Amino acid sequence: MALPFLLTGCQTQSSYDQLNLEEITITELQQGYENGDFTIEDVTAAYLERIAEKDQSGPKLNSMLYINPLALDIAKEQDAELRDGQTRGPLHGIPVVLKDNIDTDDMPTTAGANIMAESVPDQDAFITQKLRDAGAIILGKANLSEWANFHSSFSSSGWSALGGQVHNPYDLTRNPCGSSAGSGAAASANMTVFAIGTETNGSITCPSSANGLVGIKPTVGLLSRSGIIPISHTQDTPGPMARTVTDAAIALGTMAGIDSSDAKTFESEEHYHTDYTQFLNPDGLQGKRIGLWTGSLGGHFRVDTLMHETARFLESQGTTVVEIDQITQENVGSASFQVLLYEFKDGLNKYFASLGDDAPVKNMQELVDTTLSDPEEMRYFDHDLLIQASEKGSLDSEEYQDALERMLRITREEGIDRVMDEHELDAIIGPTGGPAWKTDLTNGDNFAVSSSSPAAQSGYPNITVPMGYIDGLPVGISFFGRAWSEPVLLEIAYGFEQASKVRKAPQF
Repeated sequence: MALPFLLTGCQTQSSYDQLNLEEITITELQQGYENGDFTIEDVTAAYLERIAEKDQSGPKLNSMLYINPLALDIAKEQDAELRDGQTRGPLHGIPVVLKDNIDTDDMPTTAGANIMAESVPDQDAFITQKLRDAGAIILGKANLSEWANFHSSFSSSGWSALGGQVHNPYDLTRNPCGSSAGSGAAASANMTVFAIGTETNGSITCPSSANGLVGIKPTVGLLSRSGIIPISHTQDTPGPMARTVTDAAIALGTMAGIDSSDAKTFESEEHYHTDYTQFLNPDGLQGKRIGLWTGSLGGHFRVDTLMHETARFLESQGTTVVEIDQITQENVGSASFQVLLYEFKDGLNKYFASLGDDAPVKNMQELVDTTLSDPEEMRYFDHDLLIQASEKGSLDSEEYQDALERMLRITREEGIDRVMDEHELDAIIGPTGGPAWKTDLTNGDNFAVSSSSPAAQSGYPNITVPMGYIDGLPVGISFFGRAWSEPVLLEIAYGFEQASKVRKAPQF
């Protein structure tokens, strides 16, 4: 299928290899611009060339859905501004990729669904505009698990009817994990400096782990969700996915802020920072007290071994590690599922209404009818979750209200907050995921290891950092904790990254 704005080729004056962009950071790029080593146009063109060579042809990573047709024009404008001594902000001239459920007014926003292929919103999402204001150059939109992986009774992470299957750059036969699959694969494969994903439960952390990245799932409300195709306004949040903690921290600060269109951001008013790099302490592990959640172990013996080795490493760096067997005293998975079903219907209906007369479908029921009649949509997966959500009532429902109250109470004051108080913890750790499984469109995903649910269901922050490799496949460690504890989590995550230096670029 020919997609609007899909990259078919790019001419560039300087190649990606000639500019030595492999694993380059935000700071290094900006120093290069300042020193005249290369221009923003050079760098932007080189990334576009790399996408054409590695993503759309050759090994065909398939991480991208759309390319921004204005990217090179914007780069030229920003070069002219630099020559005049002007800069837009901390991301001036820095290429970024957005997950394709985040609105952009110059490209479609599709959630990977065929019916949304030509849906171009009238305005940017709040965080899109924040990134542009900070000087970021949006290269394009990343492929994703369709409807952020909340559509079928089983599915393959990174598959969408519109874009097909995203592959893992460490092994193209393996899965990139999570709904932010394209964002993770593109950032890891050096097709962008960093990417933006979204998470409801594991969709930033899991693809960051499987692709050897740092991923920040912030406290819900730290970053606005307006202009993002939703699943759950209780659990959804965007967040940065980058190759270093520093780059992720820079990106996080540029997107934080109060948005009148997202009431949850009002809760962040006393908590958000525009510069999170101030918390990056190379000695951030010293004196910290961290809980190892043993309940996240047992899914893969080699992951368990790596986790215990990492716990001993943390102790060697001055950290006290305390084993904790449980975080919540009750399983709230069923309550969370009901919250997601209700809020998915409510959120999608509101999103479709926001598109006005140009909306490709008007409501959830029309989406279900259209999807079930599309042979490409029904080729692999049943889209049963769309059907279940469409049958739910309003958010005034007693079933919804009870599920929401139970989930938040058990995961917050009776969960993470209680455990951290009892053990005097600065953070909790667990393996983010296991090594990437073989992609299987017949049987779907194979999640053997995960620690994302406590932070996801409570709406609390979670940062994953590369922890090690199993047969050449990356595995991450998650650091999570109380609401608004991003500063201390970043200090710990940075201290671990600087002491361990684990990440290796994928070689396809």
